[in-house]
Amino acid sequence: MMTSTSTTTSREQEVHRAAEGAALDGGIWRQILQTVRSQHPTLHRIWFDQMAPRVMSNGTIQVTVKTPAQLSFCQGPCREAFTSAAQAATGRLVAVTFVAENGQVHANLTDGENVVPLNPDYTFENFVTGPCNRLPHAACVAVAEQPGKAYNPLFIHGGVGLGKTHLLQAVCQKVIDRNAAAKILFLSCDSFINQFINAIESGEMNQFRYRYRHVDLLVIDDIHFLAGRDRTQEEFFHTFNTLYQQHKQIILSADCPPHEIPELEERLVSRFNWGLVARIEKPCYETRVAILQKKARMRELALSDDVICYVAGKIESNTRELEGAITKIQGMAMLQGGKVDLDLAKAALGESAEPAQKRITIQQILDVVTKFYNVRLSDLQSKRRQKSITFPRQVCMYLARRHTRFSLGEIGGYFGGRDHTTVLHAVRTIDDDSRNDKRIADQIHAIENQLGGA
Repeated sequence: MMTSTSTTTSREQEVHRAAEGAALDGGIWRQILQTVRSQHPTLHRIWFDQMAPRVMSNGTIQVTVKTPAQLSFCQGPCREAFTSAAQAATGRLVAVTFVAENGQVHANLTDGENVVPLNPDYTFENFVTGPCNRLPHAACVAVAEQPGKAYNPLFIHGGVGLGKTHLLQAVCQKVIDRNAAAKILFLSCDSFINQFINAIESGEMNQFRYRYRHVDLLVIDDIHFLAGRDRTQEEFFHTFNTLYQQHKQIILSADCPPHEIPELEERLVSRFNWGLVARIEKPCYETRVAILQKKARMRELALSDDVICYVAGKIESNTRELEGAITKIQGMAMLQGGKVDLDLAKAALGESAEPAQKRITIQQILDVVTKFYNVRLSDLQSKRRQKSITFPRQVCMYLARRHTRFSLGEIGGYFGGRDHTTVLHAVRTIDDDSRNDKRIADQIHAIENQLGGA
């Protein structure tokens, strides 16, 4: 009895000392980590073990992380989980806050208006290379080590979820590691366009130009959205020239190479090809296996070889789908409180592991549209230009872009090998028509309803 009372008193004293500003007891910290690991498995990262609780004062546990990217991750989805775990471990209404080593922040990494949150998972160390992505990976590493000198500009293109954003953020994180004072602009092309329009309307073009022409690294995602934007292209042309002449690094990404971006000025196409144009392709089976192994290790999730091979064989589309599969398997394992085996993996991926059956496919779109407009599939894939054929064909392209993950070029391949420009024109035409013509909007809605029940 005395031993129990002594232990309780000792624990209360440890918590009290921590509350007064002493170093947090290691046992309490391990308990906090274990609670987060067990109750929030999708948040857990292997580098949590490297974090250090510095001090606990005024009801606050201050936890030090190593990088600005880790700080960004912890300040987002992790804060509530750690606070709840800390309250359970200490029995007190404490809160958990996070700081980076040496007070590091990434305030110099913005989208022109706000600080861009970095993902600590998106580093070169966590990027799995294979035949599908070896060139863009090597190019990004070279650019991060010698910005403005290795490949300038660097243009990366590929389909959705293949790792373009991972590489772009990995470059930014490496540049920040090497030079914490580096000024970086990281944004989507859509944000660039909106900021340009706002600058014109508010008469702040001088500030806009200064912001974009006084950086060390400019990273723009989805640059293909410059298509058809004449004034924005003009502005970006001069921004590009200024940065290039100052030997500042420019990195662009798109879902197609420069020469396939429709309505893009030839002088921009030429400049985008000045450096290196690198394509990311869909991962092969061996690369998918390696990706799953890496993602599982990052979350300290034990997956057997048969589970990994099953998932790699079922999900062929992209890296993002593979990561989603890991999350589903981990979530179901937590709910069932059991070991991850092949049966559990199959149950967890019952919906997402068979995308060809569960998701809308181009073939389903073709079947519904041909029946709705009473046309033949061979007509849609032919070169015929009668309106009775071209309109249903454009509807198919529009719906394929809206409901599938295929790039514009891949969609064009389903319709007689039509190019990227034709598909984009079709998407814009149907989008405009459906906004301005209720009859067409009703047709699109009816077709989408049929697809939902397909």
